[in-house]
Amino acid sequence: MQINRLYKNQIIQSGKFFGILLIPALLIFLTACNKLVEVQPPPSAVTSSNVYSDDATAAAVLTGIYTIINQSTVLDNGINGFSLKAGLSADELTLFSGASNGNSNLVPFYLNALNAGQITDPSAGTSGAVWTQFYQQIYIVNQALERLPSSNTLTPAVRQQLMGEAKFMRAFFYFYLVNLYGGVPLTTSSDYRSNSVLPRATSDQVYQQIIADLKDAQLLLVDGYVASNAMTSTNERLRPNKWAATALLARAFLYDRKYDSAESAATLIINNTALYDTVSLNNAFLKNSKEAIWQFQSVTTGWNTEDARVFILTSAGPNSNNYPVYISPQLLAGFETGDLRRTNWIDSVSANGTTYYYPYKYKSATLNADVTEYTMVLRIGEQYLIRAEARAHQNNISGSQTDLNVIRTRAGLPNTSAGDQDALLTTILHERQAELFTEWGHRWLDLKRTGNVDNIMNAVTPAKGSTWSTNWQLYPIPAYDIFQDPNITQNNGY
Repeated sequence: MQINRLYKNQIIQSGKFFGILLIPALLIFLTACNKLVEVQPPPSAVTSSNVYSDDATAAAVLTGIYTIINQSTVLDNGINGFSLKAGLSADELTLFSGASNGNSNLVPFYLNALNAGQITDPSAGTSGAVWTQFYQQIYIVNQALERLPSSNTLTPAVRQQLMGEAKFMRAFFYFYLVNLYGGVPLTTSSDYRSNSVLPRATSDQVYQQIIADLKDAQLLLVDGYVASNAMTSTNERLRPNKWAATALLARAFLYDRKYDSAESAATLIINNTALYDTVSLNNAFLKNSKEAIWQFQSVTTGWNTEDARVFILTSAGPNSNNYPVYISPQLLAGFETGDLRRTNWIDSVSANGTTYYYPYKYKSATLNADVTEYTMVLRIGEQYLIRAEARAHQNNISGSQTDLNVIRTRAGLPNTSAGDQDALLTTILHERQAELFTEWGHRWLDLKRTGNVDNIMNAVTPAKGSTWSTNWQLYPIPAYDIFQDPNITQNNGY
């Protein structure tokens, strides 16, 4: 099973948006067994004008986005992924001392010393590629949302599903952009002329768009799961559905301090026990588990997940190339005595007289092993913690305790002793640290949104060998894009 990069050189460029814009001909097709897209190659002259005239090619546009963000060079997975980089920015991971020799791009994340890069290179600066890739994908979904409604040749159910997926993905990208960079240019159009001079919107404006898109996605997406053709029902939880939109909406409401709405959205998912429920710790990250609301299937031949591949250390311990990180002492010390997540989701090796602990949520790190795991994107455990926090903010103490105890009970811990709002919020932040570590940067984002980042990082960053400034909680906007669009201002301190 391999990635077949068909028509790589046939993607038509129509201008630049913050450095690079791509019109989505067909991004990437996945071939062979059980991949998301299993269609015959399209005609050789695939263009942005006809890609939305056929169910298979239209569905492949969205599939290409899922493939792009599931690769280790972009967002979540592996050695260059967001989970690892954000874990280094926060207090979850330690960078191997020799990593500067083989993975020097990770050092600025670990030392909280990112830079804006050179104006001649849109990906220069170690956070530049994230910004560039996100806006490339936003351009693609914007164009999809412009083209899909007018296509008279698509099956109506396919058109509706793909519009929902596009709305969902636009919200997904903006959620991470606003949390990494603060207010960002907000575009819902593929008109590169107007996009190229956009100023930064406020964070509130970005959240308004995120929430609006997710509400639309809830109405457009199916309740169950569909296959690569965006129509046939499947048990594979690999394309976003109504509940994925609801899960991300619950998170967006929480971050936007709309606590009653966050509680309501999380409740919809928690009550849907036919599809979702907490499962045992060692089954949570299996493919298509009831824990999973949305997952990614590996696009790398022979490996279950890129996270397992980079996080699970061999007997030789960490090194400067393939295994550059391990669990930080701060995260390790954060687990309560008897917490089963400490024994089930963390493992260790001893090398050269030192014991190194590593994330073990994903168990399969053997080349060509049977596929038993998919990368988790959204899961039910987070929804209980969202609702617990939303309820605590509304002074629903007993309701918050009940949700928190669902997660604690699975971890083998007694019911929480926190009995008032302040104690509950402190406990929930700690519980999120123990439950969501090395998943999609939750810890890094949590420290910032709860106002705890300076307190924690003032102690952690010097231990890493650097200094902390409150400015570093936002990543720098690539200098290239500021050079291209004079209406964009840089974040403070860069």
